[in-house]
Amino acid sequence: MELDSSRVTTENFLTSQETYYLNGWTDGLPIIPPTPELVQACLDWALLPADHLVGIEPVRERLITAEKLAVNSVMAGCLPEHFPLVVTAFTAMLQPEFLLHGATASTGGCAVLLIVNGPIREQLGMLGTFNALGNTDRASSVVGRAVRLALMNLLDVRPGEIDRSTLGHPGKFSYCLVEDEENSPWSSLAEERLGIAGLSAVTAIACMAPRQIMNEWTTKPEELCETIAAEIRANQLNYSIWAGNYVVVLPPQLRQHFDEAGWSKADIQNRVFERACVKRGAWGEVGKGSVVKDRAEREYRALESPNDLMIVAAGGPAGGFAQVIPPWLGTKSRAATVAVGACVDCEVP
Repeated sequence: MELDSSRVTTENFLTSQETYYLNGWTDGLPIIPPTPELVQACLDWALLPADHLVGIEPVRERLITAEKLAVNSVMAGCLPEHFPLVVTAFTAMLQPEFLLHGATASTGGCAVLLIVNGPIREQLGMLGTFNALGNTDRASSVVGRAVRLALMNLLDVRPGEIDRSTLGHPGKFSYCLVEDEENSPWSSLAEERLGIAGLSAVTAIACMAPRQIMNEWTTKPEELCETIAAEIRANQLNYSIWAGNYVVVLPPQLRQHFDEAGWSKADIQNRVFERACVKRGAWGEVGKGSVVKDRAEREYRALESPNDLMIVAAGGPAGGFAQVIPPWLGTKSRAATVAVGACVDCEVP
């Protein structure tokens, strides 16, 4: 099948960079010109025809086809073997619970966090250890970037257009985290959410920037959970008081403390669920007294249930660090997990 995308001819690689940038098709960084051969290679690897409908953006009814995702994946630097992750990420983002339009149009400035699980991590050389949320490996960088470029070019999620972020954060370039399953004492995030072990999967979450915490002065699980809960409470007071999917990234040192104490993921979730709550009156302590009114004693939990705390094993071996990644805006947008290669809705609604 012949590709449907329009053709752009440039003199050379350098002029192609300026052409794409001046047309608003890039994130400001250099791109790989998406030649028909490179685009077709992505489609062939994923065994998808060019006109395969990945989904429909529900607000403006934009069609997301495999070809258009492949074009943006090539631009981002993806190899053909990376492309199935991009398709899976968009499939997750198009699930109703994710609320794609709201998450990408908000002034709040969230970005789409992708969490990758399963055998595909090893196949693509994806790493969940050192610098786990930085430039840890090629696949993580380009898959996250491909999602952002596709949002820009297929749904007009550009600053000042659909993207109305007041500030945003660097995750809008690329925001992809790989779980360190081999060194974790617990089941993976994907296994917990899908109920099947060994699946390659992507979880998409509309998230704010990571907030790094540290507690090297205890090995007691209760105290470690209190440090986590304190950061979540700070987010409730300083950003959004509403409950949602919080992500907690636990590196090996803290995982070891929990494991040696016999604590499971569920134990951590239950403890943080109980401790991550604030009273409305506490807003008065951070300059928001005018909204307290007569509801000072009303209590707000950061999590609707313990399972809303999404614990991910990742990070380098040294240091009592962890990261709390807050949700965009409570339960308006929920995490969505999809297995690589899954057909969630193969028919046009």
